[in-house]
Amino acid sequence: MSYENPVQVQLSLEEYQSLQQLRERKPAQNPPRPALTVGNQVSDVVAATVGSWRFILVQSALLTLWIILNLTAWMGHWDPYPFILLNLVLSFQAAFTAPIIMMSQNRQSEVDRQHAEHDYQVNVKAELEIELLHHKLNLLKEQELTALIQLVKEQQTQLTRLEERLLGNLPNPNSHPQE
Repeated sequence: MSYENPVQVQLSLEEYQSLQQLRERKPAQNPPRPALTVGNQVSDVVAATVGSWRFILVQSALLTLWIILNLTAWMGHWDPYPFILLNLVLSFQAAFTAPIIMMSQNRQSEVDRQHAEHDYQVNVKAELEIELLHHKLNLLKEQELTALIQLVKEQQTQLTRLEERLLGNLPNPNSHPQE
């Protein structure tokens, strides 16, 4: 069915500008890809390593070996019982790994914020496009309904004319023929 008038959809200026910007950027096809610096890459590797079961198991094995060797004195007492040197080593490890892990978490947090903003933009675009489609569909339905109503009126007019013609040529069944 063809229509003489193209479908016009009304959007507010703000919605129209937002939709045009989102269409130009194509957010669904262009997700954010943050650039990683060397520091970011190092912090991610350290966080991934320190936060793994492998690291926990290896560190636990090394700590156990350290304590056993110092208690049994197989290699001499380089760190006797209160294990002050071991405490110092673990303190250094904690002092350096904690900030590095926090840097990685902060960077990941920023990446998550960018992804959330990207998702929001995709959703806004989808919402505006869907709203536009709904409006266009409603207009098309209105046009189709108007055309159908017009066709029904034309059909009724033609039917009325046919009835008048037929009734004009046939005798009225309610009237009695004159004798």
